[in-house]
Amino acid sequence: MNFNDTKIMGIINVTPDSFYPKSRINKDKLLETVDNMIKNGAKIIDVGGESTRPGAEEVSEEEELNRVVPAIELIKRNFDIVVSVDTYKSKVAEESLKVGADIVNDISALRFDENMASVVKKYNCPVILMHMKGTPKNMQKNPYYKDTIKEIYSFFEERIKFAQNRGIQKIIIDPGIGFGKRLIDNLLILKHLDEFKKLGFPLLIGASRKSMIGMILDLPVEERLEGTLAITAYCALKGVEIIRVHDVKENYRVLKVIEAIKNASR
Repeated sequence: MNFNDTKIMGIINVTPDSFYPKSRINKDKLLETVDNMIKNGAKIIDVGGESTRPGAEEVSEEEELNRVVPAIELIKRNFDIVVSVDTYKSKVAEESLKVGADIVNDISALRFDENMASVVKKYNCPVILMHMKGTPKNMQKNPYYKDTIKEIYSFFEERIKFAQNRGIQKIIIDPGIGFGKRLIDNLLILKHLDEFKKLGFPLLIGASRKSMIGMILDLPVEERLEGTLAITAYCALKGVEIIRVHDVKENYRVLKVIEAIKNASR
């Protein structure tokens, strides 16, 4: 995959409790939803079987396997599309890779499961390293930073070194909008995206319909599309390589217009 322009990652939640109800996909609607995402411009499909919304309870490994692996197998059997598995459990990652997953999207940046790095190395797949303070259950209980950008940047330096020392080179970084962050932290991350670009790896931003948009606009999750599109446009102008979104068609249309402007020449 080249990153000459910004790619859309479509979100597929095979969960009953993700924060945006319309993103919860049952197996009967899975192929139709993925087909629509691909037709509307998605280049990556991100499949998750455990909600990581603030306060979420952990799902058992067996339950997550039962949700995620059949979904990924079905997608890969029917579509020629890059699939990432959104998990921090090495067993879920490995079984997903066996049935065709291409990327591991680990919200813990290889910290929660000591075997995850070896699985990523074994399959020589890209890994998304995300910054998070705490765990999904407690991450929004009074998070605090003395220097938001410096602390997150230092976290990535350490995590990248950790991964590379274990033979992992295909790395994507995600600053973790909404994961142990105050509104000001999320805003600062977006304002200073250029700092994270200095790390030299593709950058992923996932702000779709998140609470930061709700705080700015005083709107519920169902009414945060326009705010999401604003962030998508901004990220595209800043050269972010991957945008993770719920609403593929609308975000892709924004990207097409932004890219047309960026590529215009006399």
